Amino acid sequence: MTHEVETQWMGKMQFNALVNGHTIVMDAPERAGGEDNGAIPKPFVLTALSGCTGMDVVALLRKAGKSINDISLKVTGEISKQAPIVYTAAHVVYEINGPEENEQAALDAITASQERICGVSNMLKKIMPVTWEVNYNNKQIFNNKQAEVAALN
Repeated sequence: MTHEVETQWMGKMQFNALVNGHTIVMDAPERAGGEDNGAIPKPFVLTALSGCTGMDVVALLRKAGKSINDISLKVTGEISKQAPIVYTAAHVVYEINGPEENEQAALDAITASQERICGVSNMLKKIMPVTWEVNYNNKQIFNNKQAEVAALN
């Protein structure tokens, strides 16, 4: 099985990518010769990470019969200082609201996603650290960023 994306230049700096029948618009800001009609390409790597692990967590909780009220993710990518400009690390913050009794199930689902299931996270971990923290009902219940940074130094 393969995935395939078709991308067409639309003029200036805009490219439209066709992904499974859905159009993704990429463009550069005006200062770089574009018209800012879409996001620049690099953050789509972070977008893929957030969507992949987010879908894992929702699916795992659903399969376990555990409900949550809300989940949102914020992914931060550290950028290199010299060209080529690449991500040197990524950090995912999971914000979850739900019944207190499902806190451990949510943490277990996130751990399973990050350590075993999420293909995007596993690909990225081959080239850089991917760390995460979990806030459940506005209380931090997990954060491995400091441990990862300490291990690198």
